[in-house]
Amino acid sequence: MIRFRDVCFSYTGHDFVLNRVNLEIHPGMTLLLGPNGCGKSTLMKIMAGVERPDSGVAEIDGHDLWTDEAAARRNLAFVPEQPDLTPYASIKDVIALVCRLRREPPSRGEEVLEKAGLEQVSGRTIRELSMGQRRRVVLAAAWIGSPKIILLDEPLESMDRSTRENINSWIDELLAKNAAIVVVTHQIEPFALKASRAVTIQAGKCVMYDPLPEKTEERLQLLYRLGREAVK
Repeated sequence: MIRFRDVCFSYTGHDFVLNRVNLEIHPGMTLLLGPNGCGKSTLMKIMAGVERPDSGVAEIDGHDLWTDEAAARRNLAFVPEQPDLTPYASIKDVIALVCRLRREPPSRGEEVLEKAGLEQVSGRTIRELSMGQRRRVVLAAAWIGSPKIILLDEPLESMDRSTRENINSWIDELLAKNAAIVVVTHQIEPFALKASRAVTIQAGKCVMYDPLPEKTEERLQLLYRLGREAVK
């Protein structure tokens, strides 16, 4: 479970992007929706431990992301929209490191590189890759091990058809294992029927819609509305 308690965050020291956010996210898929600039990616980065709250507590399965880092991050996988990877490491070195950290055999690294369509370029450094290839490296890393909490920021963007199908199959497998998946996306339809709930942000506060409408048309109407406008 992901839990925020009175989380505040600002990039400037004032004008809070998140202002005393209290939030609990349980297993199932949560769609994080809203217009550009409302704070979705910031919220996701705090969940991932990339950004530290100015105040309040962000926890993963009861472990504080900043005072109990190893335990909090053990079962956490994050696929960001803009992958920030060391430019001089080769792809195979990055994947090998993830295998060691998650106590998986080297053969698992070879499997995920093939699955991501990267086996032919695995000796290249990250800086030699296109943005789409870089995103597939981060995705391949997320496929290693058995994460229970998965954070996906625009997971289908810049992906080819085969990779999109692999992502959707992976998500189905995770949901069957009772994982908690948070997805930031403007491509709502591929995820609409899989989602358990939706969260949007208004004036630094989170608003949760749980449960979502059962009827497909009503569900899609709500999700598309949340995706394009702030909550009134």
